[in-house]
Amino acid sequence: MTGDHSVVLIPVIFFTAALLVPLCRRGSRRWPYWVALVSSLLGVAASGEALWRTLSTGEAIHYHLAGWRPPMGIELIADPLSAFFCLLITVVTVFVLWHGRSLVESETPGKAVPFYSCVMLLLGGLSGILLTGDLFNLYVFLEISSIAGYALVAIGDKRAPVASFRYLILGTIGASLYLLGVGFLFMTVGSLNMGDIASVLQTRAMSPVEISALLLIVLGIGVKMALFPLHGWLVDAYTHASSTATSLIAPIGTKVAAYVLIRALFYLFDTDLVREGIPVMNALAVMGAVGMLWGGVLAMAQTDLKRMLAFSSVGHVGYIALGIGLASPLGFIAAVLHTLNHSVMKAVLFLICGSLRQKLGDNALDSMNNSLRLRMPWTMAAFTLAAISMIGLPPTAGFFSKWYLVLGSLEQGKWHWVIVIVLSSLFSVVYFFRVLERVYLRPQEGAEEEPAPARDESRPSMLAPVLILSASLLLLGLGNVMIVNHLIRPMLPAGF
Repeated sequence: MTGDHSVVLIPVIFFTAALLVPLCRRGSRRWPYWVALVSSLLGVAASGEALWRTLSTGEAIHYHLAGWRPPMGIELIADPLSAFFCLLITVVTVFVLWHGRSLVESETPGKAVPFYSCVMLLLGGLSGILLTGDLFNLYVFLEISSIAGYALVAIGDKRAPVASFRYLILGTIGASLYLLGVGFLFMTVGSLNMGDIASVLQTRAMSPVEISALLLIVLGIGVKMALFPLHGWLVDAYTHASSTATSLIAPIGTKVAAYVLIRALFYLFDTDLVREGIPVMNALAVMGAVGMLWGGVLAMAQTDLKRMLAFSSVGHVGYIALGIGLASPLGFIAAVLHTLNHSVMKAVLFLICGSLRQKLGDNALDSMNNSLRLRMPWTMAAFTLAAISMIGLPPTAGFFSKWYLVLGSLEQGKWHWVIVIVLSSLFSVVYFFRVLERVYLRPQEGAEEEPAPARDESRPSMLAPVLILSASLLLLGLGNVMIVNHLIRPMLPAGF
């Protein structure tokens, strides 16, 4: 379909909201929140409609800005892959905003307006990355989302500005590498439109300049994805940002970068050449596998729950990279399915970090004991379910993406990847059991002399999104066959 305005509507909603939020300063203090939440709900509706249409018709939706057709004009495209990622990031944002209304006011007093404006800018940039059909405009949207992300991280605790500055430096290096790669491609192909570039690169051998472009793009996006060993910015950024900012950035930021890698390696460049002629896929698989182990080992050593989950994110980015590196239908399914599952799992866990911070004052493991299961039984039940899914026990969602990853590894006779997956899961058992042991088994000091603590759950507006998302982990697990067959398989590249 050509000329459909539904594609351009998604980023326009968020950019318009980013401008409207500051105008709400003179009205009620609640207006910025409602503008952000309603805009996110509209984004969900537009993304869901785009996904439904692309799946039902089997055709991508094209929109040519100002009526200029590519390669001269700028094109926005929604296909099943990009529409799915748009729906994912907008749905997660709705739940994070729903949960974070009171947290934003308590953790970042007086900063609600810039916070919600930056959230909308972040969503506008990320949705633009997902929908653009032009490599240079992808860079533009990448910078918009990155600047908004730097600002969101900086609105945190007293160490957040330093973490944000480090994020800015490394993120700028990554974006510069990507832009340099795009420049190399433009030198040889003469176009920035992804469709034009693919039609050239997939019909002839790649020149050394084009190979260099591929490597630069993978390295640049690898920084944004926090792929080991390019993950140096992630842990401090997630740890020191406000609870709501971390709950938003952690589930969706690295996933959009993974989308760019998937789009480049499977739709832009020749997959067979990248898999066999240039060892890019093997390198991604190795980096992903090492990241899985590295993240798990360091997560076990942490004494702060939020920092533990940050290192866990490094490991789970490795699962996605390994699935991409397998360069097979099963690997592709595992990578896309794990982006979905991990987004929901990490949203639940970081939202609970925010709830615990509000009740306990911090996220230190030493402050946790079995009084929590009495004070916050539903919150801790949701945490347990999300932890089980992160470990990968059936029938939770996390099991099935790991299962497809194991099947993809066995299909290629790569048993060593199966061993890495099992080891990484065992590491997850260790660091999550440390938390569960404190919550369910370790008694509170002096508990014999004191009465049982009264129930003190989070307010309903914070508890409801946590419970809904945690319950969805069971639904995603039980419905994984439908998700794979009706949602992910239509995304498979033509070469597969």
